[in-house]
Amino acid sequence: MRITNKIMQRNNLSNINTNKIYQDRLSSQMSSQKKINRPSDDPVVAIRALRLRSNVTEITQYYTKNIPDAESWLKVTEDAISNLAEVINTMIARCNKGVNDELTTANRQIILEEMQKLAEEVYSTGDADYAGRYVFTGYRTDTPLSFMEAKTQNYTITEQLDKNAIDSVSKVETDRLLEINSSNYKDFDDLDEDDISSAEVHRIRLAYKDLSEGELPTIEFTGPDGQTHKWTGTDITLKHSYEKNPNPYSFTEADPDAIVYIPETGEILLGSNRYGELMATRDSEATPNVNEAEIRVTYDKSNWKKGDLRPEHYFYCQADREDGSGDRVTYNSNYLTSGAERQIIQYDVGYNQTIRINSTADECFKHGVGREVDDIVRAMQDVLDLESVKADIEGIMEKTTDEDELKILQNQLDAVGKALTYAKQKEGKLFQSGITAFQKYHDDATLCVTNCGSRRSKLELIQNRTQNQKTTYETLKSENEDIDITEVAIQLNAAELTYNAALMASGKVMQTTLLNFI
Repeated sequence: MRITNKIMQRNNLSNINTNKIYQDRLSSQMSSQKKINRPSDDPVVAIRALRLRSNVTEITQYYTKNIPDAESWLKVTEDAISNLAEVINTMIARCNKGVNDELTTANRQIILEEMQKLAEEVYSTGDADYAGRYVFTGYRTDTPLSFMEAKTQNYTITEQLDKNAIDSVSKVETDRLLEINSSNYKDFDDLDEDDISSAEVHRIRLAYKDLSEGELPTIEFTGPDGQTHKWTGTDITLKHSYEKNPNPYSFTEADPDAIVYIPETGEILLGSNRYGELMATRDSEATPNVNEAEIRVTYDKSNWKKGDLRPEHYFYCQADREDGSGDRVTYNSNYLTSGAERQIIQYDVGYNQTIRINSTADECFKHGVGREVDDIVRAMQDVLDLESVKADIEGIMEKTTDEDELKILQNQLDAVGKALTYAKQKEGKLFQSGITAFQKYHDDATLCVTNCGSRRSKLELIQNRTQNQKTTYETLKSENEDIDITEVAIQLNAAELTYNAALMASGKVMQTTLLNFI
């Protein structure tokens, strides 16, 4: 084949262009410090780069976003529950002090005020939030645990209890003692210690007090016969705590079939026969997913005070919509199903790894804490009221010399003394039972703190492992994509030398033609 100058020129120009392309690729690598700039440069490197970049992005999301967010949430939760445990521990200390039989009126008043303040504080920490999200309210992170202000909104609440929720309570029948004063004591000349008695009955203490009395509650349970039994308004008697002769407790004690609803205190009193029916419920081992011993109590509450726990975080309930449309919204309908899962929030913190970050309100901020305080405060107030009457009568006795009046006053003083004995006995029992009850709530809070701590420890291990994985993936990504800058610099210099040499060679070839030899 004859090689002409034209062919040589074309070959030289083609080789020069090829060298220039190679030089351009090396120059692009130097400026971008990446091996490829488009997938076609090296498809294998491109595919591996996409996979590694995806891994790095995912692990970075875990390490820089999810894990710190989960850790902060757990810390806020742990701090709030630790504060709750401290408040309950203080309540236990006050109960230990209250058990003392030698309490003076002044000491009793101090303990009463302290218990009231502690009761207000115990739920306030439940409204802790992280980044605008309430941490104890399950999926409803935009709703606080308690009512932030007093409001009127009707809720129909269904509590799911068992026979362990039934306890006993005593009540002193003070008759007309608390009405006695220096101006009317003669009107009670027939009152003596025989008029004073104490009734003890069984009760279901509901989660709330100050309930609606327009609709009587409904009690539903499964009897030993396997049949569903329901006690409705026709079976239940409405009575108020301020009623006398007899009071609701004496009324219930006298009637074995009585079911008495006291809306002010949130109590359902049970006659002995009714109590026996509920205590006869049994949970069958043959059906582990069904609690046959469950007792469901449905009732209404409309008036809410600031600090009251919102029922939608605890129970199946229905509430009137706030827009006044008359429609109702239903909360937690799945709670009526046996074994229903609570509202657990989990974070993805690693490949196929999740961790629970929240503690639900019913695990730590329980209604029973406040209700125990309610019982103790009422009992202490009864003692204080009776001590005040006793002091008034003794003051009147010091000022009179009339024998008939002194006899009346002595009878009244004996009645007050008997009532005080009953009231102090009740107060002492409540302080003793309060120690046990508060200790249980303290144990529940401590368990929640422990759970938070174990989750944080697990999260720390995951964080360390994720950090190592992040370093590994970034190293692999760099090895796959990034250039060896020294090697590329040498290759670029070599390419430049080759390019310049090619230009020189082409220049000499193109200077010589056939005309030079003619």
